[in-house]
Amino acid sequence: MSIPLILPERNGLGEEGSLPPPLKWAGGKRWLVPYLSEIYGLHRNRTLVELFAGGMAVTLGLLPERARLNDINPHLINFYRWIQRGLVVDIPLANDENLYYEHRRRFNRLIREGLWESKEAAELFYYLNRTGYNGLCRFNKKGEFNVPFGKYKTIAYRRHFLDYQPLFSRFEFTALDFRQVSLQPEDFVYADPPYDVEFTKYAPDGFSWKDQVDLAELLSTHPGPVVISNQATRRIVDLYKSLGYELRFLDAPRRISCDGNRQPALEVLALRNL
Repeated sequence: MSIPLILPERNGLGEEGSLPPPLKWAGGKRWLVPYLSEIYGLHRNRTLVELFAGGMAVTLGLLPERARLNDINPHLINFYRWIQRGLVVDIPLANDENLYYEHRRRFNRLIREGLWESKEAAELFYYLNRTGYNGLCRFNKKGEFNVPFGKYKTIAYRRHFLDYQPLFSRFEFTALDFRQVSLQPEDFVYADPPYDVEFTKYAPDGFSWKDQVDLAELLSTHPGPVVISNQATRRIVDLYKSLGYELRFLDAPRRISCDGNRQPALEVLALRNL
């Protein structure tokens, strides 16, 4: 049965709730936090597990006491782990095209030399994310970052992330394929996989339809609460229905669009064991 979702009133999130996501992130789910707050509020005693942490908009909105946050992008996770240590950015930060490509070359050199877990790599990843085109995170088949310079008039850079450190100290970060993440029976699992659209690049080999099916089947066997968000394509809706998920639909704002289309996209939430 498909049940429409009603937007709840937002609760006060406290001082930590004012922390914005530290990165720009395509497909970020900050807009979805009011919906998820209503659902997660009944399970706050459980550990929140995000299989596709991305820009961390959901976790920073829900403010769980415990969380295990995973993303297959090791550079993203390296940045978050350095925030846990009290990251202070020392490299030059400027909205300058020459500096951007200099920093991009240096970041890719660190990747080639196996130094992608360094503090410098975390700093460069932050700079490239804030300065590159539309906040995209894209790598070529050699594993090198290849997003071009952005078109921002001004950029508000951060020099330190010390105000994030107390919250991040409560979290565990991993950089694994979602199939490799260890789940405990009582975990509250939220999964926001790449949308079921063409040209999705979750990893160098992309995120295929088989990956969508594997994820849905994997979480259909989890005994604890599960929420999956995805674009409501016909085959995604049929897949979730066939596995017994409860479906809720809502309009999602488009955040990045090459053709300028800002019309709402239909989103589906697939729920189990709530």
